[in-house]
Amino acid sequence: MIRKILFAFLLLLLAIVLYSNPNFKTIAAGIAILLFGMIMLEDGFKVFTKGPLQNVLKKATDKLYKSITAGAVVTALIQSSSLVTVITISFISAGLISLSGGIGLIFGANIGTTATAWLVAAFGLKINISALAMPLLVFGVIFSVQKKTSLQGLGKILAGLGFFFLGIHFMKEGFDVFKDYIDLTQYAISGFKGVIIYALLGIIITTVLQSSSATLALILTALAAGQIEYENALALAIGANIGTTITAVLGSIGSNIAGKRLAGAHFIFNLATGIVALILIYPLAQLVNKLSEFANIGVTDYTLKLALFHTIFNVIGVIIMIPLIKALERILLKFFKDNEHKDIDEPKFLNEAVLKFPGTVISALINESKYLYKNAVFEIVAHALNIHRDDIISDEKIKNIVKKSTKNLQTDVDKLYYKKVKTIYGEIIRYAITAQNDLTLNKKENIAISDIKIANRKMVEIIKDAGELNKNINLSLDLDNPYMLKEYDGFRKKIIKVLRIIYLFRKAEDTEVYAKKLFNLKKEAKENIRKSNKSIDKLIRENLISAEMASSLFNDYTNVNDMNKKLIEVAELLYGRKDSLLDNGY
Repeated sequence: MIRKILFAFLLLLLAIVLYSNPNFKTIAAGIAILLFGMIMLEDGFKVFTKGPLQNVLKKATDKLYKSITAGAVVTALIQSSSLVTVITISFISAGLISLSGGIGLIFGANIGTTATAWLVAAFGLKINISALAMPLLVFGVIFSVQKKTSLQGLGKILAGLGFFFLGIHFMKEGFDVFKDYIDLTQYAISGFKGVIIYALLGIIITTVLQSSSATLALILTALAAGQIEYENALALAIGANIGTTITAVLGSIGSNIAGKRLAGAHFIFNLATGIVALILIYPLAQLVNKLSEFANIGVTDYTLKLALFHTIFNVIGVIIMIPLIKALERILLKFFKDNEHKDIDEPKFLNEAVLKFPGTVISALINESKYLYKNAVFEIVAHALNIHRDDIISDEKIKNIVKKSTKNLQTDVDKLYYKKVKTIYGEIIRYAITAQNDLTLNKKENIAISDIKIANRKMVEIIKDAGELNKNINLSLDLDNPYMLKEYDGFRKKIIKVLRIIYLFRKAEDTEVYAKKLFNLKKEAKENIRKSNKSIDKLIRENLISAEMASSLFNDYTNVNDMNKKLIEVAELLYGRKDSLLDNGY
């Protein structure tokens, strides 16, 4: 509500300013065109995020120096720290990277975003940029209307660059006209008082524009036109860096826990960097002068000096924060806590952030399905057999486990299904369908999501089958018939054997041995479904069981073999995906 009121107020204020001072409209149009160009750039690069970009960012997080470097390089290339942030939040949400790895990417993105200042100062303000903007727009539009997605993405990138440069041109022209009517340098404030006031102004402008890059472009064009003093421009740049954290904080309000933690890291880093830069603004300005002499930057080339200053204080901020990353991670994990009381029926990996990219949603769906399989399905099936889970995963012989487990555990399979499975199953299916409907997926990604849906449907079927089996197992305990009890104990042994091998298959580093065992057990289960049980036939011939007992045994014989087949198939789908997206860069 507050954001809506603030937005309406800003629109009204802008309308009043444009009406009362028409000379400002060229600058305002330039800012608007530049922002539109940045939006198009981001949309264009999103087309290419499914492959190399995500791959680079994910693989770079195993070492801190790699994540910072990758964040800086990628942001400098795509001119969008917000896109890097979105990808990072998706990765953390899907469990693909750690929070510290994500923080490294964000630190690097802060350095990478300084490339905008260099682009504007060294290129945009030195030549007639509109001459370059027009061809970029022409080719951008041509590529944008092509059917191939990659060409559309390239078209948006070219058009985005065209609008970016055109925006700079209009801003520059606007300030040149504007200074004939109003000289903003008369509002210059020297000394530390001016530093504080202009830093606050930089924060306000960035909050309004929702982009520190756009603020820097505005500062640089005003500086080039002689409308602001160099000293005040330095303070504005620091304020822009701090102001961008407000954008991140506002954007994280409706975000998931990973988004809030990352926004917190962004806020702390930029605030700390800004405070240090404000305190050391004059020594840093002297350092810039010395480095400018070394780099042959002109004494009065204030735009390049500002770009250099902007890079230096961001690099210093990263250097200061590197030793504190682990402490920062602990603080963020403590302050932004996950709901520790989540039951199995609440998603652990699924949230809106993972739906941004195919790789992250597939990873989240697989992790959620694995969690459901090992923490709900495994337990429900075990208890339906009147067996404790710890016994199945132990080294105790299966025949001894069955022999000692003669007590009815009073398992209500239906109740457990509604409590632990139904909701999360619905969420998994909902996210899978949303991904297939809303995201552009290739054939392999579509198959991966379809397999996940199949695996979850089979898990539900297994639980339903376990409920039916549980009733007859408990009935056999009450019957005074050792032959029925022996047959049901045999059924329990078969399922326990499969559950134990699946557990070992999940835990083993070398899964080949257990994969082969599961394959043979699945083959055996399939064949048994089509065959009759000789021991049951013998019991019938010798009148050792009644017709009703025989009917139950035949039904459960088929039921047990079908359960085993499905248990193995789910394990293969979730844990045997050697060619999955998770093993190919996602």
